[in-house]
Amino acid sequence: MVPLARWARQAQAARTMTSALPPRFPITAEEITLVVTEFYAAIREHPGLGPVFAAHVTDWPAHEEKIARFWRNAILLERGYDGNPLAVHRKAGNVRAPMFDIWLGLFDSALKRHLRPETAQSWSELAHRIGRALQIGMADRGVPDLH
Repeated sequence: MVPLARWARQAQAARTMTSALPPRFPITAEEITLVVTEFYAAIREHPGLGPVFAAHVTDWPAHEEKIARFWRNAILLERGYDGNPLAVHRKAGNVRAPMFDIWLGLFDSALKRHLRPETAQSWSELAHRIGRALQIGMADRGVPDLH
C-alpha cells in the first residue's frame, strides 16, 4: 500500500501527463497492476473460470497489461485503453452472465488483500457497476430486435 502523500504526488504527475481530471479515488498505477496480476492468478486456478479464460488468453502478461490499462483508464482517467469489453465477452462465445458473480467475488478478494479498505471499497463499487452492466449485456444476447 502506498502512503497517501506519495499517492498524491504520483496522481498529480499522472494528471499532468494524461488527464486534467482527478482520479476517482486514491490509488497508484502500481497498485492497479498488483491487483490485476493477483486477480488473474486466482482466475487461472479457478475450476470454473480458469478454463473459460484459458480458451482465449494465450499471453497472460499481455492480457493483464491490457486489463490494467482498462482500470487505469476507468480510475486514473488515463487514455491508454481502447476497447469494448462487452463486445469481447460476447464474441468469446463461452462467457455466461452468471460467471460475473464469481468474477466479482474473486476480484473483491484481491482488492481486500492488497489495498486500504476505503480504496478496496471504492474500486469494488466501480467493478460491481461495470460487472452488472456486462451481466445485463450478456443476458440480452439472443433477444429479438422488435423494431
